[in-house]
Amino acid sequence: MWGEPIPPKMRAEMDSMPYYHKCVRRYEGNCEGRITWEHAWIYGSRKINEIWAIIPLCEYHHLREGLNKPLNQLIALRRATPEDLAKYPKKDWKQELRYLIAKLKL
Repeated sequence: MWGEPIPPKMRAEMDSMPYYHKCVRRYEGNCEGRITWEHAWIYGSRKINEIWAIIPLCEYHHLREGLNKPLNQLIALRRATPEDLAKYPKKDWKQELRYLIAKLKL
């Protein structure tokens, strides 16, 4: 159900990017723990294993009480290009975006 781990080449690419070394929700001011990488989206019972769909989070925001899956999904979705999303045609990405914005009251 959970798919494959991040391939070594992709992991190395992500590790070379400064973006992946700080919690994307650090602006909330309550980060704790090491940086982890969350697969924010599932498609066809598998993690979407693409750079846009994986976000860096501290342990608090990924594995503990700070987890806010809809916000994490929104952050990832906003990183995707139309070409990225076209690879997953069975999901209505525009509807997902509207739903997340409404749910988060943004």
